[in-house]
Amino acid sequence: MAKKAVHGFVSGIVQGVGYRAFTRRKAKELDLKGYVKNLPDGRVEFYAEGEEEKLLSLLKELQKGPFFAKVEKVDYHFLEPRGEYEDFYILY
Repeated sequence: MAKKAVHGFVSGIVQGVGYRAFTRRKAKELDLKGYVKNLPDGRVEFYAEGEEEKLLSLLKELQKGPFFAKVEKVDYHFLEPRGEYEDFYILY
């Protein structure tokens, strides 16, 4: 199956609630590569590569987030994968 990538931003109460660890865990369960990081404006940025079906599963999980998160919006777009990630990372 062809690889794709998704890049996006999550808004809401998504910092200080374990959102990055949640995203990394879900991405690794789905065998996706990429990163997640907090932004100074309170959003979380993510980039993931893998099979389209698995990326769609990740997006569903990101809409929910971990227990203490309150996700207001997930903005994303699909693009061609870069192929530069060996794992799924939390960036600081």
